Amino acid sequence: MPEGNFQPDRIDLKILDLLQKDGRISNAKLAEMVSLSPTAVLARVQRLVAEKYILSYHTKLNPEKLDAGFLVFVEVVLDKTSSQVLDEFAEAVQELPEITECHMTSGGFDFLIKLRSKNMEDFRRLSGLILWKLPGVKETRSYPVMQVVKESWELKLTAKK
Repeated sequence: MPEGNFQPDRIDLKILDLLQKDGRISNAKLAEMVSLSPTAVLARVQRLVAEKYILSYHTKLNPEKLDAGFLVFVEVVLDKTSSQVLDEFAEAVQELPEITECHMTSGGFDFLIKLRSKNMEDFRRLSGLILWKLPGVKETRSYPVMQVVKESWELKLTAKK
């Protein structure tokens, strides 16, 4: 049961770092790499899950092989920013598998969307049939990606002092 005041130590951070690099690493290999017994490492991993330092495990798929190689970022401006419109928009994007990320922002636009499609023609179709029909959309600006220079989900881990 999570206690809320748990702070990962140096070994926990090493475990987290190794797991974020390879979520399929065996418990035995993980134990070897942090110089603990497999039982001790398993207990630590279970604690990191219980304390929500580890949220889930994923498999990264190759979008090029799965007709999703065209990456686009889209800025979305809503016509109103009332709680209801923001909630309706946020709920609607959950239903669209082409949208891989959606972030509410402050500044010149309300949401930043990351989406994947097959190609420009498919994106144009998505834009007209889906994006413009999302609740409250007033304006969008699209930025097709020419080259992915860096893409990582790994966090820089440092011990708290």
